[in-house]
Amino acid sequence: MTSPSQLAQAAERPVRAVRPRSGRRSPRHRRHGLIALLFLFPLLLFYGTYYIYSFVFLARVSRQQVSLSFVDAVDVGWQNFRLVATDTLFQHAVINNLIFAAVSIAAALTIGFVAAMMLATGVRLHRTLYVILLLPSLIPLSLFATIFGKMLGTQYGAFNGLLRGVGLSGLQQDWLGQSNTAYAAVAVLLIYLIGLPIMYYRSDIESVNLSLVEAAVLDGAGTWRVFRSLLFPLLRNTHKTVVLSVLLGSFRAFDVIFFSTNGAPSGQTSITGTYIYNKTLAGTTVGYASAAALLLLLIAFVISAVQLVLMRRESR
Repeated sequence: MTSPSQLAQAAERPVRAVRPRSGRRSPRHRRHGLIALLFLFPLLLFYGTYYIYSFVFLARVSRQQVSLSFVDAVDVGWQNFRLVATDTLFQHAVINNLIFAAVSIAAALTIGFVAAMMLATGVRLHRTLYVILLLPSLIPLSLFATIFGKMLGTQYGAFNGLLRGVGLSGLQQDWLGQSNTAYAAVAVLLIYLIGLPIMYYRSDIESVNLSLVEAAVLDGAGTWRVFRSLLFPLLRNTHKTVVLSVLLGSFRAFDVIFFSTNGAPSGQTSITGTYIYNKTLAGTTVGYASAAALLLLLIAFVISAVQLVLMRRESR
């Protein structure tokens, strides 16, 4: 052990000042940075060409009246943006996006959360349930939506065929030909497409401190009380991730709507993606469709910015 005299001698020794490191990087670090930049250059080149150039091209075309051939373009200024902003069909498509997003978010926060809890607790046949719930996330959405739309066909649809088979032919109808049933069909499809939120919840539930759950059970809390008052609040950050991903995903759900209902009936279930697609193929309205696409990007950017600001405020 160190004696008091040794400690005294050590205290009397002059302390050497430690020179602060300068902000300049050593040649070795600079060389490593250049090597890393060299490896990243192909990706940066692809990003710059594909994304930045595409965005600049989209912004330029949005101020023009031009067809898909991109010849004889006429500059119309901000006219396309004014027409899109006042178009009732575009407004209806945006409202549909928000409605479908609300349905998906509600399903993810309720059904998705409960399903993840069931899978985490090892409920009977949980492996089969896991496959059923995640199957739509493992196959292309275009294929899944096409099959779903064919099932609701009037003459050869599987659902009407099932009604005929059980003697309920009077209930057969054109499910995608009426607004109410078409909206209900899209809602059912979106509810079934909550596999990704279930995966989020499933992975984060495993990180929950089980001692808290055990303490709540010992205090007499029931299953519903544990879910509602303990587990659900503990996964607050997961809820934010789910809401943001589902909300932004609703504006990218072109394949889901296009291959299932294609906006039927008469564009009632159309969203911004199908609206822009139809305007692009409508002849000389490519500039108009580009303006709609830029407005859609602006809406998505505002939603993301608001969500990020709220998350940062709560994390402080």
